[in-house]
Amino acid sequence: MTAGAERKKKGFFAFVHDWNKLSDLVTPRHHRKIALWLEGQCAGGDRRMLLMAFRGAGKSSLVGLFAAWMLYQDPNRRLLVLAADMKLAKKMVRNVKRIIERHPDTKHLKPPAKERDQWAADQFTVVRPQELRDSSMVAAGIGGNITGSRADVVICDDVEVPRTSGSPGKRADLRDKLAEIEYLLVPGGVQLYVGTPHSYYSIYADEPRTEVGEMRPFLDGFARLVLPVYTEGPDGRRVYAWPRRYDEAHVNRIRKATGPNKFTSQMLLRPVNDAEGFLDLGRLGRYDGALEYRESMGRAVLTLNGVRMASASCWWDPAFARPAAEGGKPGDSSVVAAVFGGVDGRFYLHRVLYLAVDPGDPDTEAEQQCAQVARFLEAHHLPSVHVETNGIGRFLPGLLRKALDKAKVGASVVEQSSRRTKAVRIQEAFDALLAGERLLAHASVWDTPFVREMREWSPDGRYKGRDDGLDAVAGALSCEPFRFERSSTPERRPDWRGTAPVVAPAGWDL
Repeated sequence: MTAGAERKKKGFFAFVHDWNKLSDLVTPRHHRKIALWLEGQCAGGDRRMLLMAFRGAGKSSLVGLFAAWMLYQDPNRRLLVLAADMKLAKKMVRNVKRIIERHPDTKHLKPPAKERDQWAADQFTVVRPQELRDSSMVAAGIGGNITGSRADVVICDDVEVPRTSGSPGKRADLRDKLAEIEYLLVPGGVQLYVGTPHSYYSIYADEPRTEVGEMRPFLDGFARLVLPVYTEGPDGRRVYAWPRRYDEAHVNRIRKATGPNKFTSQMLLRPVNDAEGFLDLGRLGRYDGALEYRESMGRAVLTLNGVRMASASCWWDPAFARPAAEGGKPGDSSVVAAVFGGVDGRFYLHRVLYLAVDPGDPDTEAEQQCAQVARFLEAHHLPSVHVETNGIGRFLPGLLRKALDKAKVGASVVEQSSRRTKAVRIQEAFDALLAGERLLAHASVWDTPFVREMREWSPDGRYKGRDDGLDAVAGALSCEPFRFERSSTPERRPDWRGTAPVVAPAGWDL
């Protein structure tokens, strides 16, 4: 095809407009915005794109037209559509086939009847100048085998859904599979993600989640177009993306029917958990600052951000603490947590330490952990530590006392056996404090897995990830004493009983 012929071909917006005219449809404003954006990105050098649009925006229909337009522009292109499952991917392929068959600019791409075997449900090949091994468009589920394929365009259509993002393990598996795209895509190829977030730890997040070890967003460097169902101006006035279909009344019905979290993720496109979490992370305060210890007039004083500390509790929930690379499973983290109670009536979660061991260390795994706990107690001026003796913790108190003696740390070890279920312990420890916004966490705690555990935990057991950090903090909170608020003695009122003399009952000696 000559360069002159290439220049005469329609842009994507014109291609969409002609299709809608053929189907007696009006092109809504947000479709025009999407079409022009996709066309502009493909014309430029930035061909890695993320399109997020609210549920019901018609983005899948537009993406189908985009795939057909890509083949109209260059029939030699090879397209791969990836979806959460094969059924969804095949739906996209069927849609593109229908467009090619009916659109006036692509009818010539449909192969003749004698070659109809190349016009299948999960893949098809258009009439093209080159003889290529791969089909023009292929459908694949994210769990399928795509090794050995090559593609000029990869469309990831709704690869993130609840069943691929509902737990840390599923999210890690999804990221591993999507990383394979780099081996399939030809240099300079087009990569387009289309979807809505289904988790706070979404692949579509625009900021790294440092508490899970992310140094940069998964789709870092991708051009982004985000179209929520409405935006709010500085005055709070809402501007709806598609007011003819999604006006204020309709949107409010959706919010009421689906709940605030799901509405926020699917309609406003902000990464949150679809399910309502029990522990409201928004009520957990945050602070910076270090403990300050000093002695004055023979008395020790410990302050934090200028607030005097009145109590401290430390809890160790032990486990084997094996590295994840050695087959660690959810629930096997060994965690020690320190909580301080201030005279202001608030509680300060100052540190949450996830212990790790070195297989090459000459000390045993238990000895390594005890040494770390001893250093933890000393560094934070902690007078004692409660060790949960259920399971492997039964033999640790003795080893920990030896480690404290060796390190010359004057802290006591309290053996603690938990008899209630973990869910009940966590629920009771956090409920009232979060409701009253009396619990704060140090900035360092926000960079640990504890935040993820708190964000996703639910008492009904739907969360299948780690929760040992939550359990350790709940244990420390349960050891903190309850403090009544101080109140001044009220002024005594006049005695309403009058001034009559007091008469003692018979037999009383006054």
